[in-house]
Amino acid sequence: MFNTTSLHAAEARLGVAYATEKHLRRHGASLCDLLDALDDPSGFAALCDLHGAYGQPTPDADKVETALWNIHRVLAEQTPSSLDQIGHERCLPASEMTLWHGARVSELLAQFRHAK
Repeated sequence: MFNTTSLHAAEARLGVAYATEKHLRRHGASLCDLLDALDDPSGFAALCDLHGAYGQPTPDADKVETALWNIHRVLAEQTPSSLDQIGHERCLPASEMTLWHGARVSELLAQFRHAK
């Protein structure tokens, strides 16, 4: 007999993975620019991992969630002074971008937490 609770959770997690993919299609270039500007190899690697999770017909929800957590960590570790410096050097609104992308990643992670 199937465990319907597990099946519903897996379907919900897959739905969040697809929502993340939709978000990446719209805002991935901006996130890529930001992570590149932050010059943190782990952030850019996490974005690559996130894209790699969609390499199969069905995305790997666990890989998507892990990559989002890693991106969230990198964004959260940024200091205001470093973001101001990046903004000045690269003419990029790094502080605002970090806040915006951090909020969107947090929203996606919240959806993963509720899907369990």
